[in-house]
Amino acid sequence: MAQEQQILARITKMVDDERKLRDALASGDMDGTTEHQRLGALERELDQCWDLLRQRRAKAEYGENPDEARVRPSSQVEGYQS
Repeated sequence: MAQEQQILARITKMVDDERKLRDALASGDMDGTTEHQRLGALERELDQCWDLLRQRRAKAEYGENPDEARVRPSSQVEGYQS
């Protein structure tokens, strides 16, 4: 359960960072190209964290070891539908 809390804490921090980046971009405080790249990287990492959390919960629900869940490549998790 501690691992799940760490993942949730990481997700919360990334969502806060994403919000700050979007606000800075919208207000014109930051260079658009650079910030779009930073936002893209953050969104991909966030997708991976959500995927890892879902994997862990599914494994626990079906009696498997949640610690066997692994981070999947962003190219794989980006195509998933919520």
